[in-house]
Amino acid sequence: MAHEEEEKLLQLAEQARLKAYVPYSHFAVGAAIQTDHGDMFTGCNIENASYGLTNCAERTAVFQMVAHGQQRIRAIAVVADTSRPISPCGACRQVLAEFGEENTPVILANVQGQKMLTTLGELLPYAFVKGDMSELEQ
Repeated sequence: MAHEEEEKLLQLAEQARLKAYVPYSHFAVGAAIQTDHGDMFTGCNIENASYGLTNCAERTAVFQMVAHGQQRIRAIAVVADTSRPISPCGACRQVLAEFGEENTPVILANVQGQKMLTTLGELLPYAFVKGDMSELEQ
């Protein structure tokens, strides 16, 4: 991943974070996805009084991507105001695995400028993926 692309994703994720709807936790998260076509989509977390209906920034970005007709993640960045770079929750890791590959770059960052580069495979080893479904049919 080129340095310019990485910086653009981080910038978009930080901008998305500012749009978060977090009246309960006050914990704003932003995410930005680059697709295999080079397009970029953003998402922020959106809370709900019924906490189970809250949607994370990463999933919001994925849903934006799919709503715009794309289905492959080339890279993703996630940003929050945390003491260390933020990491996606388990549900988001599974959703990201649905649309990415094991070696898809994931940039974890915080608003203080710390960042860590990892991959979807490192975040969710042994992910349950589409190919596993065909094994069940045999």
